[in-house]
Amino acid sequence: MRLLELSPRLRAVAGLVPPGARLADVGTDHAYLPVCLIQRGVIPGAIASDLRPGPLERARATLERYGITQGQIQLRLCDGLAGIRPEEADAVTIAGMGGETIAAILAAAPWTRQGSRSLILQPMSAQEDLRRWLGENGYIIEREVLSREGETLYLALLARPGSMPSMTPAQLWAGRQERGQEEPLRLAYLEHLLGRARRAAEGLGRSSRPGDAARLEEMRPVMDGLTEMMEEWKAWQR
Repeated sequence: MRLLELSPRLRAVAGLVPPGARLADVGTDHAYLPVCLIQRGVIPGAIASDLRPGPLERARATLERYGITQGQIQLRLCDGLAGIRPEEADAVTIAGMGGETIAAILAAAPWTRQGSRSLILQPMSAQEDLRRWLGENGYIIEREVLSREGETLYLALLARPGSMPSMTPAQLWAGRQERGQEEPLRLAYLEHLLGRARRAAEGLGRSSRPGDAARLEEMRPVMDGLTEMMEEWKAWQR
């Protein structure tokens, strides 16, 4: 049997899927993720959904190429989780979308806040907004994993229903860190975020638009906190 090999970005997502889960892969596109997980015996089956017919046709072609039946992976044309029933999935993957879009998909499916469901999310943008939204809406982030493709760093996080302690402004940007945490890309991630925060602050400092002065003040604790996190992380690695 020909095995499908995932990119580093999708491997990080796959590594957070609980073995034996009934998976719903939202925005599946080519269905690479559920096909790989089924081939390796991680999950028994999956629902692969997408908003448009084109990606589902690509997913169907992937199933045929790798010998996966539509009994193993059901293809669904629907918006987010709208076409998936709560009893059909105890794990949900949403990868390759903006953080605000991911939050909107979860908000429209309140059943994801029930039971012990695993939500594996990979926001391409607005990571701080997604962390904030999860904390304010009945989810707890249990784990975060970084991956790199070329020069780009990607974040994947595992969330479940639960109550999450509030985060500092810097933690909303970078997530929590603990001594002994095994994450070889953590320092590069913090450096990237601090550079992004500084560029944003420089732009706000040059701006005369109403409200930008207040936004600049909001950026100061982010930059200070990220700097402290970097120094803390470096000290832990010595």
